[in-house]
Amino acid sequence: MWPLYAAGFTTAFGAHGIAANLGAGDEDLVRSVLYLGVLLALYDGAEVVLKPVFGTLADRVGPRPVLLGGLIAFAAASAVFVAVRDPGWLWAARLGQGAAASAFSPAASAMVARLNPRAKHGRAFGSYGFFKSIGYTAGPLLGGVLVWAGGLALLFCVLMVLAAAVAVWAALTVPAVPPLPKARQTLLGLARRLTDGVFLRPVAALAAATAALSVGVGFLPLSGAVDGLSPLATGAAVSALAACAAVVQPWAGRALDDGRLTVRSGTAAGLLLTACGLAAALLPGVAGMLAAAVPIGIGTGLITPLGFAALAATTPEERMGQTMGAAELGRELGDAGGPLLVASIASVAALTWGYAALALLIGLLPFALRIRRTPR
Repeated sequence: MWPLYAAGFTTAFGAHGIAANLGAGDEDLVRSVLYLGVLLALYDGAEVVLKPVFGTLADRVGPRPVLLGGLIAFAAASAVFVAVRDPGWLWAARLGQGAAASAFSPAASAMVARLNPRAKHGRAFGSYGFFKSIGYTAGPLLGGVLVWAGGLALLFCVLMVLAAAVAVWAALTVPAVPPLPKARQTLLGLARRLTDGVFLRPVAALAAATAALSVGVGFLPLSGAVDGLSPLATGAAVSALAACAAVVQPWAGRALDDGRLTVRSGTAAGLLLTACGLAAALLPGVAGMLAAAVPIGIGTGLITPLGFAALAATTPEERMGQTMGAAELGRELGDAGGPLLVASIASVAALTWGYAALALLIGLLPFALRIRRTPR
């Protein structure tokens, strides 16, 4: 399992480590806001398009080859920029990294599900989510240190070595998980499965959690700056959010497996906590920042392992890659849609109205979806 956790850390660290430090790595990127925006969008855009494709491929050929191929491709894409050291090639390196992460991320999720009995899915996905959260948290900070020490080339070099090392580790340690025989699936059958409530409920909750997390990380520092808080104070609040999300996930997974928590109650509690945190962001000063960051972190930390465990519990093993790829697509849409919604409302009213709108949507989600108990 450890190489799979490392793969989750790699995709999270690569996504946020570079995204948070592109502007600091080259002065030309600061002057060209449009090009910077394109570079930021390429990674997520590739994931939105390709994750369902590679998830389906993992079911067809087995998740292990897709995992190893994605990690090797990630290392190769990083090596492109290390070799040329030309900002004009950043788009190619970033697009390649996004496409590669689209392969090994759903493959790793599928293997987490298939290599663990159903009774331990909560623990497995809780640990997997913990290491991804550590990657998201460490990415901006450690990436900033690397860019300060050696520029973007050093950061890409570290990512190249990291992905290659995880690929070798996985090749030596992770067992083969052969594809399972499955009945032919029509497009209509696929559409029915992906629009069924058993799939849509956990994916909607995962998308809401990701939306809130993105809004918290992206906009809470802006609110703090408007209130006159120092970057140290706003950074501490965001760190508290990320730390809560990371710590809660393994606990939530263990509680689910031990029967102390159900998918229904845990997901509903997580959504309501997340909504309360977004509503608390309307409060000024440090108190408002912390009152927002901690519930958002705890709420999203509850939702993430429960959502993936629910999907794994209701998905035939031969379709696990396809389901995880489609679920990751839902998270990516939440990752983009949450900040877009808040920013759109803030542009015509105020940022607080954006927080309030997202809090209302997430707070109503448990009632709109009528989250039911998922069979274990």
